Amino acid sequence: MSAAAKLETRSTQELRRIVLSVAGWGLCAIALLGVIFPLLDIVGVVAGRGITALSFSLFTQTTTGAANGLANAIEGTFVITLFAMLIAVPIGVGAGIHLSEYGKNRLGSAIRFMSDTLTGTPSIVLGYFSYIVFITALGWGFSLLAAAITIAILIIPYLARITELALQQVPNPMREAAYALGATDGVVVFKIVLPAASGAVITGGLLGLAISVGETAPLIYTAGWSDQMWTGHFTQSPVAYLTYVIWTFINQPDEHSHQLAYAAAFLVMLVVLAINISVRLMVKRTKFT
Repeated sequence: MSAAAKLETRSTQELRRIVLSVAGWGLCAIALLGVIFPLLDIVGVVAGRGITALSFSLFTQTTTGAANGLANAIEGTFVITLFAMLIAVPIGVGAGIHLSEYGKNRLGSAIRFMSDTLTGTPSIVLGYFSYIVFITALGWGFSLLAAAITIAILIIPYLARITELALQQVPNPMREAAYALGATDGVVVFKIVLPAASGAVITGGLLGLAISVGETAPLIYTAGWSDQMWTGHFTQSPVAYLTYVIWTFINQPDEHSHQLAYAAAFLVMLVVLAINISVRLMVKRTKFT
């Protein structure tokens, strides 16, 4: 083959690579826009409508029917999330510790399988199960306790798996050195391993917090709805929450209901955004420390 032919073949191959590269990057850009544009549209609409609906009375007045403020829903979301995390964190982190340190057996495999199955279960199914068990069978009625336990059950599998993976990243020589110095299992786990993986564990907790704030379906079956503030009773007392306002009030015919729905959506979006930013900062800090 002559030099001219070789040069022509090489030029054709380079041109082909350039065309394929440009086409590939073009498809990537289109896919990126396909993800970003709907997100920006949702955020823009919710923020635009939600900010205009914010007022002082929104945080001080309770919801009467579809009027007034969201004080009861804000408080209800806070207490449900608080008690759900109080239940889920010890159980989830404890399960993760067991799976990481002592779960290399059939029991550990069974726990992982059940955890993965529960993770893939639709939340509305979990809510219906809780309705049958807590609301009907145990007679608790729509209540904070039923809602908190249901959300905790939803969060626990995520916390367990994230904690397990985080602890597995801790080098074994750290454990061996502690055992060589005479440390017990409890000291190794809680003084050496868990602090070393604390950043990732806290990140898992924050992700669970974001899940609990944004859930609706399980709470419809367990928390019910109340126009008033939480009474302080754990059973036989429905609780308000922000996602119910979004789900219900947007379908009402009056404009004030729509404003409450957009305001509630904006508050939930702000909370989830703050949690996600915290997760990013935590991951970055853990990565470079």
